[in-house]
Amino acid sequence: MNNERIGTLYATFAYLLWGFLPLYWKVLEFVPSWEILAHRILWSFVFMMAFILIIRRWHLFMAECRMIFTDWKTALGISAASIVISINWVTYIWAVNSERVLDASLGYYINPLISVLFGFIFLQERFTKLQWIAITLALTGVGYMTYNFGDVPWAALLLAVSFAIYGLLKKIVKLDAIFGLAIETLIVLPVAFIYIAHLEWVNNGAMSVSLVGLLLIGTGLATAIPLLLFAQGVKRIPLSLIGFLQYIAPTIMLLLGVFLFNEPFTSVHAITFTLIWVGLILYTYERVKQLKSHVH
Repeated sequence: MNNERIGTLYATFAYLLWGFLPLYWKVLEFVPSWEILAHRILWSFVFMMAFILIIRRWHLFMAECRMIFTDWKTALGISAASIVISINWVTYIWAVNSERVLDASLGYYINPLISVLFGFIFLQERFTKLQWIAITLALTGVGYMTYNFGDVPWAALLLAVSFAIYGLLKKIVKLDAIFGLAIETLIVLPVAFIYIAHLEWVNNGAMSVSLVGLLLIGTGLATAIPLLLFAQGVKRIPLSLIGFLQYIAPTIMLLLGVFLFNEPFTSVHAITFTLIWVGLILYTYERVKQLKSHVH
């Protein structure tokens, strides 16, 4: 099997896991979102430490930590990334467990276009006419939904914007994906640990020697495994292919929201999603065209 095919399998499997992740959060819906977040941070860190030790990269990890924390700009960048991804995680958990899986899906459909907009604003990247039309269509879709429902889809926008900011920070602070997750969880670990300890101290925590306890520990695996698969995939396949594959996850979320969780999918949703899908088709077409012209 050639390298690109292996990479495609890795990345596809990562996006499939991300797409089905709402099922995991639904099982834990009786646990408050902030508590799930704290456990997700703690157990992701534990899992990443074990993984780094198993693959014998501890010395490289320590060197990376020294490099980051002796340069205040890099330290500030990775700290900001860890806070932003925590906001993204808790918003996603809250959206799923508040019967807003469609909002989560919408957020991850909008995200690539918000990332493009950020590239324009912060990285002086230039747009083609088609990319401007794509972004305008997405913003029109969100505007249409806001106007008809009378409230802004905050969860969708917060997911899209937080993940776009995270992507921007990761572009500035270049870090190995494995070390990145380990260091980001390390930075917010003290707050997560104190929060869990406090909940357990006042007998208000969900952690116990039971299935719930195992599921909370499993949040670390649910976070780390798709990320590690994605890191392996992205190394082997072209960016244009990642551009196509990234729509697997929000499509699965959309189908779960409508057919499994019976969330209402109105004509307003249909028009909003259609506007965003058309925008994404235009954006992806233009992106592939640009990448091909770079190759030639």
